[in-house]
Amino acid sequence: WPRCLSEYGIESVASMVHADPFGCWAFLDLWRSGAPFTREEAGSLASLARAITTALRDCQARTFAAPPTSARVDMGPVVLTLDDDLEILNRTSSSQAWLDRLLPADPGAAVVPASVLNVASQLLATEQAVDDHPPMARTHLADGVWLCVRAARIAGSQGGAVDRAPAAGSIVVTIDECSAADRLDLFCRAYGLSIRESQLVSLLASGSDTRHMARRMGVSELTIQDHLKSVFAKTAAHDRMGVVSRAVGTRAGSLT
Repeated sequence: WPRCLSEYGIESVASMVHADPFGCWAFLDLWRSGAPFTREEAGSLASLARAITTALRDCQARTFAAPPTSARVDMGPVVLTLDDDLEILNRTSSSQAWLDRLLPADPGAAVVPASVLNVASQLLATEQAVDDHPPMARTHLADGVWLCVRAARIAGSQGGAVDRAPAAGSIVVTIDECSAADRLDLFCRAYGLSIRESQLVSLLASGSDTRHMARRMGVSELTIQDHLKSVFAKTAAHDRMGVVSRAVGTRAGSLT
């Protein structure tokens, strides 16, 4: 950061995290050369944060309006290795095609999506006890397709014992299509479903009927119907299958 700021002549940075009780949906960094940001400007940004956060979450919810496209190109596994300065050292042969879809660039340009750097940075933050959030992010690709980006540390081995000292290039970032369970969790967060409503959607995805859901949730069948009405209203779905197909990304609605 200090080297980057100095290189571009940046003297101040204003950061805004767009998070609510359902998740973190984006963050914004404003870089300025010259005069630093004033308290009034910071206050103006803060006053906009809630409205922008809600709008961002609504945009993510709209990506679930239809199941993902069934005809997608299988580009193969995507694995990248980075050093602790977040420089990419190696990558699988198929990774560039995935990265180009995540962040289209001019021909010949080498660009890396922010999501890759963010999860690697989060891994370093976790190791340094800055916070305990997992180094994982979900990012929308296109046509209802969501990807999971994860970072992990390679554990070296010497004489059968795990070497815990970080080694150069020992950060690994993987990119995969989100599982049905990952999609379901994000679906519930994006639509702002309550804990009970999220539990109900999970049971729906597992094939439970009204009686079974009432028994599992410890409520009456009438209460289940009330929860369903609330879920339908929030998600603009017309029936149970519509909710499940959007949530898990398949018209069959199976959480497998």
